[in-house]
Amino acid sequence: MAILDDLADALAREALELAEELDDERLIDEMSKAIGESSPTTQEAFMTAVRIRRALGRGRAVMERKRGTRALPPPEPAPDRAGQD
Repeated sequence: MAILDDLADALAREALELAEELDDERLIDEMSKAIGESSPTTQEAFMTAVRIRRALGRGRAVMERKRGTRALPPPEPAPDRAGQD
């Protein structure tokens, strides 16, 4: 169900942003419980979107660390100037 996934993902994105802004790790769990009381299917879609977004964030963090630690290419050797004076 595409609309369910789209709505759950939008809510997950907002919830993760707010949880970070408020420094409240329990917000996601509270929202999940509230959603699940009405619709376990929607709750699972929401939690799946949360897990996917968290996993992608961790993956991006690893990629950025690797970008920051990769070695710069070695400098090109100076041209041979022998006999040019």
